Amino acid sequence: ILGALLIATLVLCAMTLSKVTSMESPSTMLREHNTMKPPLGNNICAGQKPESPNIACTDAAINEQAGADVTEGVEGLFETTAAPLTEPYWKMGLCPVNVHWHQGTEHRSAGQYDENGMGPTKHRAGRQGFHCHLYDSSDPRFTTKFNWQHCKDMKVGETYEVHWPHSKGGACNTPNQYQTPFYDCVFCIP
Repeated sequence: ILGALLIATLVLCAMTLSKVTSMESPSTMLREHNTMKPPLGNNICAGQKPESPNIACTDAAINEQAGADVTEGVEGLFETTAAPLTEPYWKMGLCPVNVHWHQGTEHRSAGQYDENGMGPTKHRAGRQGFHCHLYDSSDPRFTTKFNWQHCKDMKVGETYEVHWPHSKGGACNTPNQYQTPFYDCVFCIP
């Protein structure tokens, strides 16, 4: 998947650069593209998080949560009558509403990213999450510092899980489609 994302990114970049006219330099065009902001106006999703207590999903009657152990061959213990979504999300009225990531994975895959994985910050305050097994503190690929310009508090060599939530309650196909905080985007349209 990572390779496909990298290739897609490189293809998009190459396609964009091929459209540069002789009047503008690639650096000027990319700088303008990277600083574009959504149109001005009222954000119809701001403050839409419903008021409800934060409860433990395992202790409540919360159904159809994502599986915690995604190791090949593992069968969960939770019985459900729900069927998985098998159609493309857009055909079902869902659109991406947010992209976020966090240190360590919520999901576990034995031997890939689990409680035996390592990272530069193995122990930290709060919920840690699982780590990848590839980290090697003697390999500069995992230890060379990087000047992150758009991602806060990230470290080279750390394991991150990326989420791209979709919602029927999002402001799909509008300038307000992508939102932070997360709850504003998921519950934007009642």
